[in-house]
Amino acid sequence: MRTVMGPTNHVIVVGAGLGGLSCALHLAGAGREVTVIERSGNPGGQVGVLELDGHRFDTGPTMITAPDLLAEPLAAVGEHLHDWIDLIRLDPAYRAHFPDGTTLDVHADTDKMVSAIAKLCGGKEAAGYLRFLRWARRLQQFERRDPAGHWRTLATEGARRRLTDFFADPRTQRLFSFRNLFTGRDHQAASYLDTVTEVWYPRGGMNTVPRALAAAAEKHGVNFRYHTHVTSVETRAGRAVAVHTADGERLTADTVVLNPDLPTAYSLLPGMPPARLRRLTPSPSCVVLHLGTRDDRGGYQRIAHHNLHFGRSWRQTFDEVVNRGELMSDPSILVTNPSRTDPTAAPAGRQTYQVVAPVPNLRTAPVRWDGPIGRRYAGELMATLEARGYLDLGADLALSYVVTPDDWARLGMAHGTPFASAHTLRQTGPMRPGNLHPTLSNVVFTGSGTRPGVGVPMVLVSGRAAARRVVGARA
Repeated sequence: MRTVMGPTNHVIVVGAGLGGLSCALHLAGAGREVTVIERSGNPGGQVGVLELDGHRFDTGPTMITAPDLLAEPLAAVGEHLHDWIDLIRLDPAYRAHFPDGTTLDVHADTDKMVSAIAKLCGGKEAAGYLRFLRWARRLQQFERRDPAGHWRTLATEGARRRLTDFFADPRTQRLFSFRNLFTGRDHQAASYLDTVTEVWYPRGGMNTVPRALAAAAEKHGVNFRYHTHVTSVETRAGRAVAVHTADGERLTADTVVLNPDLPTAYSLLPGMPPARLRRLTPSPSCVVLHLGTRDDRGGYQRIAHHNLHFGRSWRQTFDEVVNRGELMSDPSILVTNPSRTDPTAAPAGRQTYQVVAPVPNLRTAPVRWDGPIGRRYAGELMATLEARGYLDLGADLALSYVVTPDDWARLGMAHGTPFASAHTLRQTGPMRPGNLHPTLSNVVFTGSGTRPGVGVPMVLVSGRAAARRVVGARA
C-alpha cells in the first residue's frame, strides 16, 4: 500500500463529514497532531440536521447499518460507542409497499426474513433469499476491509451478479435493487446494503453521530476550526505545504486530508483534475420533502420507520432517471417517519416525515429546479403519497421544506447529487478513485467519492483508509 511520503506530524483535515471525522480519530489515536477545518458551524457534512418549528429532520442518511464500523474510530482513541451514542434497533428495517397492495417487512433476523418471503412469495423465493444472503455477507466482509487488495472478488462477484440469479418474483427484485436507483447501477444488479444487516437509529437524530465523533476527537486533542472556509491548498515541489482560508489565513501542515466531494476537493488544488475524474459518471440525484404534520392519530398506521413505496414501472423508472434524464412517471419513493421511533423528532401531537424521490442529476438533466419545476414536482409527490395511502396528508400539513438538485449543488456536490459518482462496474469499490493523490505525495482524500463508496459504513471505512495512507497499516 502506498503511503504519504515525508513528515506527517501535523495533519490538516478539510471538512468535518463522517469521513473526515473518522480519519481524524484514527490519526489522533496514532499520535498525530490534527486540525479539522469546517466551513459550517457544526460537524457532520451531509449527515446534517434541519430544525423547523419543533420538527427535527435528518438532511442526509437516516440510519446506521454497521455499528461496529462506527465504533472503530472511537476505539482508536480508547472510547466506547455506547458511551457516546444511544442506538435504537429498528425492526423491521424497512417496510416495502408494492403496487399490488401487498407489503413485505425486511428483517435482519434470517428466520424471520425467510418466513416473511415464503409467506408472500413462496418457498422457492425464500430459498433464493438464503443464497443471496450467503453471497451478500461474503461481499460485505470484503468491503469492510480496505478493498484494494480484494478487487478481483469485488469486481467479479459484486458488480456482475444479477437479481435473477437469486429472485424470480418482481417484488423481491424491486426490494433488493432499490438502492441502485440512487447509485446509478443497472436495475438488475444485485444490491444488498441496508437489506441484510441490522438497522439502527441514533436517539436524537443522525446528526448526534458526527457531534459525538467530534466531541470524542476534541477530548483527545483534535483542534476544530468551524466557520472557516478553505479556498485553496498551497503546494511546492510535489507536496502540499499549507491551506489558505477565505479570511486570508495561511495554515501550514505536513499532510492534508480532503473530505469535500471529490471534484470540489480537486478544485482546491492547483492544475486540472485527472482525466479519469472528469470522465466519471455521476449518480442520480434526489428531491427531498421534509414534512411536518398535525396528526393526532399517531401517524399513518400501515407504515414503519422506513418505507419503500414501489410503482408499477421498474425498468422504465431506471431508464427515465438514469438514462433519459426524465422525472419518474410512476414514482418509487422512500418515506422515513423518525418520530414513530423517537418522539423528540416532532412536537407533541405532530409527526415528522422525510420523502426521498430519485431524480436525474444536473449533468443528465440540466434544468432549473429553483423555478416552477421544483414546486410542481413537490406537489406531484404529495399527490402520489395521498394516492398510496397517506390520506389527508395535505390537509394535515403543518410545514414543508423542499430540497432539490440545485440545493445539493450549492452545497458543493458535483452535478447536484449527494451520492457522488455512480456505482457502475468501472466505478465500484476498488475501481473508484483512490484516496491518495496521484502526484502530490502528501494529499489524501476521504468520503463517498473515493474508495470504497457511498453510504455511512463505506465512508467510515474511507476515513480509516485515509488515516492508513498517512501513518501506515497501524491506523
